[in-house]
Amino acid sequence: METRRAFFALLAVAAALGAGCGRQKAPPAPPPPAVSVAEVLEREVMEWDEYTGRLEPVESVEVRARVNGYLESIHFEDGGLVKKGDLLFVIDPRPYKTDFDRAEAELARAQTRLELANNDFERAVRLFKTRAISEEELDSRSKAKKEADSNITAGKAALEGARLNLEYTRVLSPIDGRISRRYVTAGNLVHGGTGMPTLLTTIVSVDPIYCYVDADERSVLKYQQLSREGKRVSARDFKIPCEMSLANETDFPHKGIIDFVDNRLDPTTGTLRARGVFTNGMRQLTPGLFARVRIPGSGKYRALLLPERAFGSDQTLKFVYVVNPENKVEFRPVTVGPVIDGLRVVREGVKAGERVIVEGHMRVRPGAVVDPQAATPPKGTTT
Repeated sequence: METRRAFFALLAVAAALGAGCGRQKAPPAPPPPAVSVAEVLEREVMEWDEYTGRLEPVESVEVRARVNGYLESIHFEDGGLVKKGDLLFVIDPRPYKTDFDRAEAELARAQTRLELANNDFERAVRLFKTRAISEEELDSRSKAKKEADSNITAGKAALEGARLNLEYTRVLSPIDGRISRRYVTAGNLVHGGTGMPTLLTTIVSVDPIYCYVDADERSVLKYQQLSREGKRVSARDFKIPCEMSLANETDFPHKGIIDFVDNRLDPTTGTLRARGVFTNGMRQLTPGLFARVRIPGSGKYRALLLPERAFGSDQTLKFVYVVNPENKVEFRPVTVGPVIDGLRVVREGVKAGERVIVEGHMRVRPGAVVDPQAATPPKGTTT
């Protein structure tokens, strides 16, 4: 009997222990996921339209021979900078110095003949008054004087032509700029005149410099409408600002102005050519370089801005996750605009000051509670 009571007591203890094990405490709920958020900024912005183009010099000169002769000497370094009036080439001047001396002598002879003709005419006038010579003789002396005057004019013209040819034997730089290589070496015969003058070298100016771009027809019509509405001035009437970036630059550090817009669209391409002018004091900008140019594409307006990493995509739909005051996630479809200073314009879907998730999208879902933490603003952006 005692054995049976002990057995049932052990069963009771085991049952009690089993019941105790079945009532263990549930594990604690996990903390809400941490996410980085950024506030929707609101500030005044201006949209920019971007175009591609090529740099061109303001001035470009082909230096050609203007007289015939042997190239005697060269006085510049290939690819160097030259100033207006610098001596570049010397063509053998001796034949032209001879022509100049001859013309000078002919002019002196003509002046002597003029003096003699003047004396003869004055003497003939006195003699005619006393009827010592006939009227025909007086007319002859008068004509001789006029002929001597004409010879003086012809002699001066011949001397000036000879002087110019002698001057042309010294080829000077017509502009300031950077010179190309020598196309003809010393000792070669070069040809001038009106036929096919010999090309000696080329020079392009370096500061300032142009960049030509072509705007499409739709953009041109947009700019005209903005001008009519008073939201942006026309580049035809005012020098509007522009900015330029080279192929190895990510921003637009070169500031300039649009100083020319063509008078008609090119019917073959449907584009209108415009020109920006930029300073080039550091000689960094070289004619022929590819460049990107942007110009104001709108007037100034208040816009909402978010970092690019805040946006998600679902096919063509753009969306963001907004964290409401209760730290719950809301799904918001948005309409976006261009990127300005590293931030994307949001046209619809959010309000200024709202918190939007920029990191941690994969850890959240609409309606979930999160732990929002302020994100570091992108480099180069301001609030």
